[in-house]
Amino acid sequence: MLATVLRSGAAWTWALLLLQLLLAGPGGCLSRQELFPFGPEHGDLELEAGDDLVSPALELSTALHFFDRSDIDSVYVTTNGIIAMSEPPAKETHPGPFPPTFGAVAPFLADLDTTDGLGKVYYREDLSPSVTQLAAECVQRGFPEVSFKPSSAVVVTWESVAPYQGPSKDPTLEGKRNTFQSILASSDSSTYAIFLYPEDGLQFYTTFSKKEENQVPAVVAFSQGLVGLIWKSDGAYNIFANDRESIGNLAKSSNSGQQGVWVFEIGSPATASGVVPADTNLGLDDGAEYDDEDYDSATHLGQEDVVTTSFPHEAPRRGDSGTYNTPSDLSPRRMATERPLTPPTERTRSFQLPGERFPQQQPQVIDVDEVEETGIVFSYNTDSRQTCTNNRHQCSVHAQCRDLATGFCCYCVAGYTGNGRQCVAEGSPQRVNGKVKGRIFVGDSQVPIVFENTDLHSYVVMNHGRSYTAISTIPETVGYSLLPLAPIGGIIGWMFAVEQDGFKNGFSITGGEFTRQAEVTFVGHPDKLIIKQQFSGIDEHGHLTIDTELEGRVPQIAFGSSVHIEPYTELYHYSRQVITSSSTREYTVTEPERDGTAPSHSHTYQWRQTITFQECLHDDSLPVLPSTQQLSVDSVFVLYNQEERILRYALSNSIGPVRDGSPDALQNPCYIGSHGCDANAACRPGPGTQFTCECSIGFRGDGRTCYEVEKTRCQREREHLLGAADSQRPRPPGLFVPECDEHGHYAPTQCHGGTGYCWCVDRDGREVVGTRTRPGMRPPCLSTVTPPVHHGPPVPTAVIPLPPGTHLLFAQTGKIERLPLEGSTMTKSEAKALLHAPDKVIIGLAFDCVDKMVYWTDISQPAIGRASLHGGEPTTIIRQDLGSPEGIALDHLGRNIFWTDSHLDRIEVAKLDGTQRRVLFETDLVNPRGIVTDSVRGNLYWTDWNRDNPKIETSYMDGTNRRILVQDNLGLPNGLTFDAYSSQLCWVDAGTHRAECLKPGQPSRRKVLEGLQYPFAVTSFGKNLYYTDWKMNSVVAVDLAVSKETDSFHPHKQTRLYGITSALSQCPEGHNYCSVNNGGCTHLCLATPGSRTCRCPDNTLGVDCIERK
Repeated sequence: MLATVLRSGAAWTWALLLLQLLLAGPGGCLSRQELFPFGPEHGDLELEAGDDLVSPALELSTALHFFDRSDIDSVYVTTNGIIAMSEPPAKETHPGPFPPTFGAVAPFLADLDTTDGLGKVYYREDLSPSVTQLAAECVQRGFPEVSFKPSSAVVVTWESVAPYQGPSKDPTLEGKRNTFQSILASSDSSTYAIFLYPEDGLQFYTTFSKKEENQVPAVVAFSQGLVGLIWKSDGAYNIFANDRESIGNLAKSSNSGQQGVWVFEIGSPATASGVVPADTNLGLDDGAEYDDEDYDSATHLGQEDVVTTSFPHEAPRRGDSGTYNTPSDLSPRRMATERPLTPPTERTRSFQLPGERFPQQQPQVIDVDEVEETGIVFSYNTDSRQTCTNNRHQCSVHAQCRDLATGFCCYCVAGYTGNGRQCVAEGSPQRVNGKVKGRIFVGDSQVPIVFENTDLHSYVVMNHGRSYTAISTIPETVGYSLLPLAPIGGIIGWMFAVEQDGFKNGFSITGGEFTRQAEVTFVGHPDKLIIKQQFSGIDEHGHLTIDTELEGRVPQIAFGSSVHIEPYTELYHYSRQVITSSSTREYTVTEPERDGTAPSHSHTYQWRQTITFQECLHDDSLPVLPSTQQLSVDSVFVLYNQEERILRYALSNSIGPVRDGSPDALQNPCYIGSHGCDANAACRPGPGTQFTCECSIGFRGDGRTCYEVEKTRCQREREHLLGAADSQRPRPPGLFVPECDEHGHYAPTQCHGGTGYCWCVDRDGREVVGTRTRPGMRPPCLSTVTPPVHHGPPVPTAVIPLPPGTHLLFAQTGKIERLPLEGSTMTKSEAKALLHAPDKVIIGLAFDCVDKMVYWTDISQPAIGRASLHGGEPTTIIRQDLGSPEGIALDHLGRNIFWTDSHLDRIEVAKLDGTQRRVLFETDLVNPRGIVTDSVRGNLYWTDWNRDNPKIETSYMDGTNRRILVQDNLGLPNGLTFDAYSSQLCWVDAGTHRAECLKPGQPSRRKVLEGLQYPFAVTSFGKNLYYTDWKMNSVVAVDLAVSKETDSFHPHKQTRLYGITSALSQCPEGHNYCSVNNGGCTHLCLATPGSRTCRCPDNTLGVDCIERK
């Protein structure tokens, strides 16, 4: 072993030198001429020039193999160094956290740019012998023991592509270009990826991230994408390089013996749970020796001396917290000569092998810290103990993984039952699907009845322990004769039998993963039937799967007969990973009536079965299962439907102690099935005959009646993370578990319990850039998810006409309410809903005092809408090209609206009907929110609660003369209002908890009030400010004259309040240069102090528009 080599300082020096020589590889660096042929002259297609583009599907003549799939018949090529196995979603066309939701091969994942001819991206499928032979040679060098003969190769070349640089260009990247290539070579049984990085081909290692707004390193990686049809989660993924040093070494090093050439096995039985890199660079020819004059004798290191390590599949994502053991280069996963003896099982069904197969060893770790030529760090770990770190995926998503002395075990979390590898909600109905085939002789017949591919479906009511099994298309020549064999479906009853305290049913023990072989001997007949069944756990649909095979001879039962089976008991004997049972069954056959009588006969058969399964052997603290348990079966019903050719079995099952016929132990309604709990509820036995009903996980109700609540993505993520953390110890440092709201959606504000930092997330739980605040401060995040609509009488969506007078209008999720003002006093008894919009999340409000219209922003669609206060249906005026429209303001003189968009980080203007849109600002904005106008003077004001640099800015309405108005002593400036009568600009700050005002032309500002809870929006009327508060869910009045809160209004619906505006009974006096005849402008008239500017809307090709001042 390596330990024997590293016995002296000289040996250590020699090991360093040896690694340098190995990494150098033969033949020098790869030249551009040694790339696979590419370009239009070789049949390449060319990706359209631009940024973040995706090619049309490249249809393949030979299917690709990728991880555990073998059916990928098309791929997509992107500008950004990815070959995708399915079309990337629009929101993932630019690089983001790895892994993506789609399958991906990433030879150089970065934000690349081919705009204006900055490089080319070529791609094709090549079937020519010259190219496939070249690919085979590359693979052979990396995997010398593999005989690989590809029939096709996908060749993708990124030639002289540029880095995306963002708004502030880095002069050091000017003129830098990268050239690299990816080959996906496929045979009928496997696919290999070949990455080629020529000398001087990688001139930059980082690009500007649009999401993180800084330079981030490229990534070399593979991702399986999301897996699962119902519960989707990240599949396997491997990150091989994700920092400057390892990216820089791609052209200098190799894992295949030739510098700049990297080979990976990406699709075969060996890659179901991860890509396998070549590791030729670690091998030496037998007999190779290196002499050093400092050595007493020559030292030899052969293949057998090199110890390998497993690459962690759960590599860190960009932006994750916590500590990860990430290699800085392409770490080998296993020796090239090491091949799995058998294909690994499917990822969602695999589990650790029994403990004796992995003898405990002390880990031997050898680190080579610095390798002069390459700077590569290697770490070899010989610890063969399986741990949760790389095996968490082998546990159910509803289970914890716990490391133990000799391995790891899985445990279902509270509310779920199973063996940890497979877990289902307690009390929830279960479905079992499978196939049945048979070769059965009936009676004395010498000709067997043969059937193949027959469907089996079973439905189990867990809280009754009752199973209903149907086997379809059973020939009538054998259908009636199979009626006594209820145990064919009875095994399903045993799996979900009602458990008495201290006893376990089959699913709790095996997780529905086992093999069963049974033998039925009919007393008095030479007939015997063999039943073989394979249970394969839960499939991607959440159903248990079973395959059944029947072979042998059964006594003949006459057509039209019925069979009655008396209740019976059966003893199950348990030893390590084996269960056996035997019993004697009686059944009565009643033949069809003849001559007024229906003959009946009683018969008996003997039953023996053996069940083998895999259990976790590493936890000695688990309660010992009783060596014998008794299954009690009653209410047995069997039927063969001759017309439909369906065989049906129904049984009720409970598991408990061995009894001598005394039914006392089974009198609790939970055990005898008389509890009356909902089919989706668990029955919890109490003392004597007492019990309670409890709805299963995912259902709500009183237990007698339960209704389904579909799990959200947030809830599933929480379950996954909480299951991954060991409940017996504190959570690992850095582990972040998201919070869900009362509806199961991601709470818009997420905080890290360890660091105290908080940030906003979108509806998919992704962090909103620029929202992370320092510890102790919660950002004012907005939920984009509309609450669930409760079924009931429909609510009219038309506006209820507004009575005369001045009103406050404020937004709650799904509606706008009106609150009349009498003077400056809120007439709370007259507050009513103005508009119901249950499918919207209304944030900002603005009022047009001319046409008596209310305007709003809706972040759920997203959209901008309006409605007349005289009544009528609301209308949407803008629904395209919006991210998160929040603040909205209105110039009643110039007839324009202005709004902020915190997702697109811009401020726009449009006419009141939503036409003639123009972007005013799209730079130096991070979290713009509140916005107001001074219509008479032609000024615009807005807040930006950027966590690092909060500010209040101003400009003219045409976008000129932009400047910062307030920058010091701000926290989270949310709401903003301008009072036309007093010419005061006032704001509320959720970070400083203050309301402040200033006159824009004067430098001083005044603190109106301190100690606010969590103000969001503000408006003014008369002597008062009125603001909405998130903590109090109320509208609060503040008297500006005395700097005091004078009143508050709590709406009947206690949910978060958003925007607020004053609906004035008449417009303020004054005019601007856009008041008359649109200021003489053809399109947008934007007021400025003492003048106006005529502007054209964006995208006005072919429009007769004149701009002038």
